[in-house]
Amino acid sequence: MPAAPLPNRLHYGWIVAALTFVTLLVAAGIRSAPGVMMVPLEAEFGWSRATISVSVSVNLILYGLMAPFAAAVMDRIGVRRTMALALAVLAVGVLATTAMSRPWHMTLLWGIVVGGGSGTIALVLGATVVSRWFDAYRGTVMGVLSAATATGQLIFLPQMAWLVEHWGWREAVMLIAAAAAVLAPVIWLFMRDRPVDVGLWPVGATEAPPHAVRAGNPAVAAIVALKDGMRSRDFWLLAGTFFVCGLSTNGLIGTHLIPACFDHGIPEVKAAGLLAAMGLFDMVGTTLSGWLSDRWDSRKLLFWYYGLRGLSLIFLDWAFGPDVFGLWLFAVFYGLDWIATVPPTVKLCAQAFGRERAGVMFGWIFASHQVGAAVAAFMAGWIRTDLGDYYLAFVAAGLTCLVAAAMALMIGRKGGMAPAVQGEAA
Repeated sequence: MPAAPLPNRLHYGWIVAALTFVTLLVAAGIRSAPGVMMVPLEAEFGWSRATISVSVSVNLILYGLMAPFAAAVMDRIGVRRTMALALAVLAVGVLATTAMSRPWHMTLLWGIVVGGGSGTIALVLGATVVSRWFDAYRGTVMGVLSAATATGQLIFLPQMAWLVEHWGWREAVMLIAAAAAVLAPVIWLFMRDRPVDVGLWPVGATEAPPHAVRAGNPAVAAIVALKDGMRSRDFWLLAGTFFVCGLSTNGLIGTHLIPACFDHGIPEVKAAGLLAAMGLFDMVGTTLSGWLSDRWDSRKLLFWYYGLRGLSLIFLDWAFGPDVFGLWLFAVFYGLDWIATVPPTVKLCAQAFGRERAGVMFGWIFASHQVGAAVAAFMAGWIRTDLGDYYLAFVAAGLTCLVAAAMALMIGRKGGMAPAVQGEAA
């Protein structure tokens, strides 16, 4: 029978949260690589940005579509095994890209192998860990884990940009492959699946957690959860708003801001510094968002996040100037908002679908996020190739964010929750 932790003893849940943070951080560093790889790949192989964007889009789609199945796999074989295996796959897949010489090589390795591996340890990992290990501080911890994406960007992007400029893109990807390879055995040794594994209750729990039921076939479990979720209007609203989130962040800014800066004569290292600065402010914004989601209406938070993001994207094309002051202003403003949408979205998902299903259902909602990212990654590359600049891509993304802001206010209204899961709301 697990016991509540002693007041003067560090709860193992905080160690699990720290390991999860580092894993998400390394995965974020890997996902940020296309931004610094695009220009050197274009120069070395003569591939167009539209061609490179196809591989990035495949990566983003698989990164999202893996999420609900990854959550079910975690229920089946455990979080520890899933994390260690995914990191090993990422290390091998990223390292193998150093030998690519054809566009289809990049689609296979970066699109399929790396996309699938990174999707297994996406934000759904954070949602699963938080729902299992924390009764208290859920919003705050989810905010910190979400900020790992920004932290990874902050740590890895400047290093990769420097390596690209002074050594080459292959040395840059070797850096992130090594990080994944080193972390995998650490996770295997110290990660734990549930509090009961170390004889504890979740952080802040006042009673013993229910006995965990071993999941069946992960694919079947994920599909059944999707069918149930599709009966809920809230599912479509959450998926729709998160589609726009992915479109406006990973797909557009994460993939194309550095090439857009390059088009305006801004050096790649300085452009990578802008993304890293966004990562710094994103850490602050996302952590604050987690704290706010424990205290304020998550729907209203999403309204403000998407609305302000939309206005900043509409402004972006005018920010490119010789003094780059406007770009730094954009980096601060957009950085505070980048992943701030995650904590309130996770909380609304748990309220709509219940604690036990929160991981899988957020996985499907996160899949829509990555489909949006893939659409933006390809379409922005196509617009740049066809029209010669990114203006239309920035404005269109900004307008969709304004639509998402209005949609956010409709979540949780009467009739929003599916009857089958309404009673399970956390």
